[in-house]
Amino acid sequence: QVQLVESGGGLVQPGGSLRLSCAASGNILRIRGMGWYRQVPGKQRELVAGISSGGTTNYADSVKGRFTISRDNAKNTVYLQMNSLIPEDTAVYYCNALLRSSDYDDYMAYWGKGTLVTVSS
Repeated sequence: QVQLVESGGGLVQPGGSLRLSCAASGNILRIRGMGWYRQVPGKQRELVAGISSGGTTNYADSVKGRFTISRDNAKNTVYLQMNSLIPEDTAVYYCNALLRSSDYDDYMAYWGKGTLVTVSS
């Protein structure tokens, strides 16, 4: 069974940095896009950054120049380096992957359980 497990969240002061990791495991055959989303209470989940299997990236305007997404295909892992953090970045961050496993005949979207990032002094 496929699982996505995030790590790296926590409390950081404004201006600080954090690095999130998300490892996918299970009967994975191939992973296409991977990405990070975030959600605050009362608001919709929003895309923060995405990366294709070939390494093409896209970012929300609010994080451009501050966040960097990367992936290690050999480890089925995606990372989010977050610099110059501001209080507005406080949210639960979720990992997402579009992948094909031996459990199904088609690509499916999977989500991690989320990791909390709190930016506060």
